[in-house]
Amino acid sequence: MWELVKAGGWLMVPIIACSIVAMGIICERFWSLQRKRIIPPHLVARLWNQVKNRELDAAQIRAVREASPLGRVLAAGLVNMHLSREVMMESIEDVGRHEAHGLERFLNTLGTIAAITPLLGLLGTVIGMIKVFSAITAHGVGNAPVLAGGISEALITTAAGLSIAIPSLIAYRYFRGLVDKYIVEMEQEALKLVEAIQGQRRPRGPEARS
Repeated sequence: MWELVKAGGWLMVPIIACSIVAMGIICERFWSLQRKRIIPPHLVARLWNQVKNRELDAAQIRAVREASPLGRVLAAGLVNMHLSREVMMESIEDVGRHEAHGLERFLNTLGTIAAITPLLGLLGTVIGMIKVFSAITAHGVGNAPVLAGGISEALITTAAGLSIAIPSLIAYRYFRGLVDKYIVEMEQEALKLVEAIQGQRRPRGPEARS
């Protein structure tokens, strides 16, 4: 392995650094973007039962807020549940934007790595071919070890760059789609809670209007 790194030249250093960063981001996002950590099951139903039974207090709202991104979105609406629907939705949307930004954490870096590592490999290819032609100019085509060294550097850096870029791009696309899915689901869950709370407050029938 060390011989391959040496043969690839100095450009292997940033390529290896990109691979370490990409692996760290992928592991961290796999852990952080687990569904149970983002959208706990039955959270809306549990909160609605507490609201309906008048069992929800400030301490419970605080606990919900600290537990998950969906909890923070719902807590923003619960804090304002005695106000109008528009105020509830506005507060939920404000918090939702912050949570969406948090879910996308490190994804731009991962996408950048997927974009630049093939370019680093291409740069290594260019540098390797320059060495090959320089060796041909200086020694002719008879110096096989020098020619082989330049060609080897070109191929190794290209292969290394692509080996990092391909899984990084796959992971970036996967996490981006997962985040978009979670954002839509959080919006739907928040809307369910808002409609349930507002529906309870809405006057119903002639007796409620009299």
